[in-house]
Amino acid sequence: MNGKGILKQKADKLAHKGYDLTQKFPREELYGLISQIRRALFSVPANIIEGYSKNRSRIFLHHLEIAYASLAEAKYFMNFACKRNYISKVEYLDFYKNAEEVSKMLWSNINTISNKINRE
Repeated sequence: MNGKGILKQKADKLAHKGYDLTQKFPREELYGLISQIRRALFSVPANIIEGYSKNRSRIFLHHLEIAYASLAEAKYFMNFACKRNYISKVEYLDFYKNAEEVSKMLWSNINTISNKINRE
């Protein structure tokens, strides 16, 4: 599996992890925090897939930047959820570790593509 495939796979796994964690949240958060977290996390693999399918460096870069921003948003929301005791500190730290791995991979891809575009 190539680097992009691994990134998509890890982003997909993170989205599933976030979905599972949000199932523990209070029902009154269904249209608030739960919806926001799920939307942000779904955006990460979806934008990786969409950008990659366009087969143009600038468009792919744009989608990776959206995925990176969505992931940052999801990390904040999960931290907020932990502070509200919707998830445990252990669950949050496990989520955060996985999110940071995806974040670093996204950032690496963003830098690589940016450098390629700048050389063109």
